[in-house]
Amino acid sequence: MITQLLTAVALTVTPLSPPPCWIRDDPADLELRISPLDSAMTTLDADTLKVCYSRPRRLGRPVMGRLVPFGKAWRLGANEATTLHTTGAVQFGDVALPAGSYTLYAIPGRDEWQVVINSSVRRWGIPLNTAVRNADLGSASVPVVELSTPVELFTVRFEPTGPDAVDLVIEWELTQVRVPIRRVTQ
Repeated sequence: MITQLLTAVALTVTPLSPPPCWIRDDPADLELRISPLDSAMTTLDADTLKVCYSRPRRLGRPVMGRLVPFGKAWRLGANEATTLHTTGAVQFGDVALPAGSYTLYAIPGRDEWQVVINSSVRRWGIPLNTAVRNADLGSASVPVVELSTPVELFTVRFEPTGPDAVDLVIEWELTQVRVPIRRVTQ
């Protein structure tokens, strides 16, 4: 009886696991992709956050304002839509999200980005047409920070900012944006 109780208690404090990253193609073909699949994960107390995304390379090309045009919806990476999984309720910028899976895309600007959270999951990253945009849940407006060293490979990561908060950090070329995410206690 005590062993069962201890097991039950341990299960309540162990972070839940988010689902694996969804891919459209055969997993054996991942090694052939030019933009590799990657993920980042963090915990906020007993909750887990995971982002799944593909990583295009700069390859000496001008990225911001050219390859990634300002003022237009961009898939935030390559291949499948960038996906955010959360096992608990969070605040994404000013958008309240229950536990679940969501996709992200951005509308980059020279000084500010809109990072959009969308309920349409398990989809390819483009097109970002009306059907996809009708599933938008909201967005976070975040300032652009200019980096001093170029980032070759598009990168998304989490950086802790407090006991119940992280920034979703997005970097490519000389651009960095940070979306604040905080755990919502009930």
